[in-house]
Order: sequence, then structure tokens, then C-alpha cells
Amino acid sequence: MDKVEFWQLIEVARERAADPDASGAVAGEASALLAARPAEEIVAAQQVLWDLMADSYTNPLWAAAYLVNGGCSDDGFDYFRGWLIAQGREVFERVVADPDTLAELPVVRSAAADGPEPELDLEGEDVLSIAWNAHIAATGEQLPAGAFTIRYPELDPAWDFDFDDREETTRRLPRLAGLLLG
Repeated sequence: MDKVEFWQLIEVARERAADPDASGAVAGEASALLAARPAEEIVAAQQVLWDLMADSYTNPLWAAAYLVNGGCSDDGFDYFRGWLIAQGREVFERVVADPDTLAELPVVRSAAADGPEPELDLEGEDVLSIAWNAHIAATGEQLPAGAFTIRYPELDPAWDFDFDDREETTRRLPRLAGLLLG
């Protein structure tokens, strides 16, 4: 399985999910679809998932996740990126390229309508277990040891600032800050 096939899997899962905006529903559908494939494809899907996690491991995206979710720990950033993957390829690629475009997403815009500094919960921890759950369902066993590697890039030191600094956040993520910070 490569990235194109993985994104196709996510799109079909989104189509089948009762609520395509709910990352847990998308993850469940994706796991079920993946479990019907050969075990080696499931293992390959795990690597693709973590390659996407590495592709999205950037300070600008972390700052945006911090702003949107009212804080964002290391684990929280993983879960946010899981949620982002569940939104599909087009949204994922657009937001990774320009995290300020989160301000265009309906879920963010509707939360902002609730008043200044809304706290969203854009997390998709279940997405990180798509291949794990599929492998157990298909084989009755956990993924093999060493089935995938995680190679996160170095974070951009130019974005190493206090994400609670409203002025700096507004300067760097103007649309998102304008929408959420009021």
C-alpha cells in the first residue's frame, strides 16, 4: 500500500462513515476496510500512516493545533494530526501546507461562532490505530515488531515561540487567530 492507496482508503471510509466529520467513525470504517486486505498491505498501511504523521510534524501546524484546541501537548499534537488525516487528503495537504487555512474549515468556523476563544476538540486518536486494529481483526495478532519506523523531521526553530503569546500567534496565523481569539 502506498500513499495514494491509503488516501483512497480514507476517502471510502469517509463515504461509509455515518458522520464523515467524526474521526472515530472514519477510523472504524478504515480499519474494517483495511482488515479485508492481505496482512502485508495492512502492515504497509501502518508505515504510510506514520509517514503522513512525519510529513505533518511541523511547528506551524503545532501552533495552529494549540490555538484551535486551547492547548496541545505532544500526544495532543499526534491526535490532532490523526484527526487531520481523517479529514481526507485534500484537507490534510492544504492545512499542512498552510495551517492558517484551518480557519476555512466548517467545524472551526462554526465553533468560532460560539464566541471568543472557543475550545475545539479536534483529535483523532483512533486514526492512529487504523492498521493496528485491522491487523488484529484480520490475523488475530498484533502488528509485527519493527513493522514501521517513525522519522520525525527537526522542528523549525523560527517557530519556537510561546504559543500562548497572542500577539505572535496573531502575526503568524492571522486568519485563525482572528477567527478564534476575537
